[in-house]
Amino acid sequence: MLRGIDVSSYQSTFHTDGLSFVFIKATEGRSYVNPHLASQTKLARNGGCVVGFYHFLWPGNITAQAEYFVSKAPEKAGDLLAVDWETTGDGTHASNADKDHFIQEVKRLRPHHRVLLYTNRNFWLNVDTTSYAGDGLWIADYVTAGHPRIQAKWRFHQYTDSPLDKDVAAFTSESALRDWATP
Repeated sequence: MLRGIDVSSYQSTFHTDGLSFVFIKATEGRSYVNPHLASQTKLARNGGCVVGFYHFLWPGNITAQAEYFVSKAPEKAGDLLAVDWETTGDGTHASNADKDHFIQEVKRLRPHHRVLLYTNRNFWLNVDTTSYAGDGLWIADYVTAGHPRIQAKWRFHQYTDSPLDKDVAAFTSESALRDWATP
């Protein structure tokens, strides 16, 4: 398994030693852009990591959110794209149809990139009704790295959020991840 992290604006800097990949929060809704996006991207790329970007999904205006995300997320061959589907700050969440539509729209807008669903175990087991995860599932479940408590094929597993979000990827090598990331 490969090691990685995911970061948002809370981590203005980080170390890439021993990491194969970094996911960076790019956008949220239709108005937020991570103020550290450019510097975090440069740090991850300079560290030789596969880079992914994610969008925190809000209910409504799904096509506009997808367009906003791809307009702000850097575009380089082999970059990964993901939608973060969970409860919002106001206690709501996008519907299953919204989540599925967002993934499909991002795939349409960036057809040469892998698009993933990032969600937590509770959403996957109790909210999701379609099991649609685009090109792969990135699951958050705070248990032993690489052993999320789900019965589904996953590509990435966030296993802790302390002191920052740590992840593993189900690939045999970094070159296997890079090959997969470039469809």
